[in-house]
This record gives sequence, C-alpha cells and structure tokens, in this order.
Amino acid sequence: MSESENLKSKIVTLSAVEVTNQQSQTDNQQSSWYESWFDTKYYHILYKDRNYREAQVFMDNLTHYLNLPEKAKVLDLACGKGRHSIYLNQLGFDVIGADLSENSIAEAKKNENDNLHFVVHDMRESYEEKFDAIFNLFTSFGYFENEEDNLQTLVAIKESLSEYGFAVIDFMNVHQVIANLIPEETKNVDGIDFHIKRFVSNGFIIKQIDFEAEGKTFHFEEKVRAFTLEDFQNMMDKAGIYLLDTFGDYKLKKFHKNTSERLIMIFK
Repeated sequence: MSESENLKSKIVTLSAVEVTNQQSQTDNQQSSWYESWFDTKYYHILYKDRNYREAQVFMDNLTHYLNLPEKAKVLDLACGKGRHSIYLNQLGFDVIGADLSENSIAEAKKNENDNLHFVVHDMRESYEEKFDAIFNLFTSFGYFENEEDNLQTLVAIKESLSEYGFAVIDFMNVHQVIANLIPEETKNVDGIDFHIKRFVSNGFIIKQIDFEAEGKTFHFEEKVRAFTLEDFQNMMDKAGIYLLDTFGDYKLKKFHKNTSERLIMIFK
C-alpha cells in the first residue's frame, strides 16, 4: 500500500468513529463554520495562550530566508487580530492584514499606522495590487467544503504576487496530527469549560467545541481539510504554481511527514 493510500485508509477508519449527541445547526452556527466561530469573542478566549514569541521567531526566520527587500509589501492572508501582521510591520515591512472576520479586523485596526492596514477580505479573491510576499499562516487554509474554492484560493494568491514575489502556506502536518489526535478533552479558560471532541470524517479533521457562558449554551465546529503535501502539490500543479521548498517547523527544519509539527510550503 502506498503512503497516500495508507493515510486515506486511516482517515476512513477514523471517520467511522461515532460522535454522539451532535447538535443540529443553531443560531450560533451559520452556513460556514468559520464565519460564525471566528467572529465570536469565545474563539479568542479559547486560544488566548498562543505562543507569540514562537510566532515572532517564525517571522524572523521566514523573512530572512526569503530575503525580502526593505519596505517589502506583505499580505498577511487570514490575519485574525493581526499578531503576525503587527510584528512584520515592526520588522520594517509595508503590511496589509486581511481576514473575513469583521470583529477581528475591527480589533486589529487599533494597531494601524502608515505602513500597516487591515481589511475585511475573502481569500478566494485576488488583489489588484501586487505583493512581494503573501503569508497564509497557522493553518488558515482548507476551510471550504467545495474543492474548487481551495483551488481558487491558491489561484488568487498567485495572481496577487509581484513578478519576484513569494508565497507561504503554514499548514498542519496531517500525518502527525492524525497519529496524535486527542479524541476528547476539557479546557478551562477564563472560567469557561470548553468541551472539545476531535475526529476525522470525509477527509476533514473536525473539532467540535461545546460550552456554557453568560447563561447560554454554545456549540461550534472547526473543520479543516486533511490535506497532505501530495494534495497540495496536485492543487498547485492545477493552479500553475511552483513549489520551491518545504519545512517542518518554525525554525525551518526539514519536513518529515511522520514527525514534523508543521507543513510549511514556499511557492510562487
């Protein structure tokens, strides 16, 4: 059995896991999970302890590797509240942070200056202006149900690059994630018990999040395509994109499919 077939077999096996008491879509779950979940304050509460220093080290290593020119134009695509954008601007780059979440962009705009701007933007749409670098970081790809939307995102990134520009996708390493998946846990953050279930179904890695806050019961879901490096290569071939290099962590060490924490791809 090939490596690709072996992974698909594991996904099919994991997808057989029964998840009980799944709730139907409620008012706090709109048609697209990322539109509802990312726009709530609870998303930012759950993930408040992200490692900002690690993010800065990654940006240091990445911009050094790419040898970006002084005051290079950088697009941080799916920027959230802008932690990467803000630091990239501090490094001297002209940065636009773009995200679909209006609440996140409203918060990020508090940090704007002459060379740092934030906009509400759909990653499937290209920009008229061209960028020396486009960064899509912290597994902010593979959200869409429709395969064509993921392909269109890659095309939009390619079309938004300058002639000598580079793009970077920082994705999870699905081999490592699936092998170490924690099916169920509870995290207490700011007095809220977040009950989390993880499983794989129909080619997606899914995280279901249930909690009570302010007298209400909430149910949200994160759903990301279990894309392998091979899957990305196939999509990039269709989009006319050249994959230049891959790394396995934020220190830019070599990618190993069974052990690397991340799948970081440099392309143009």
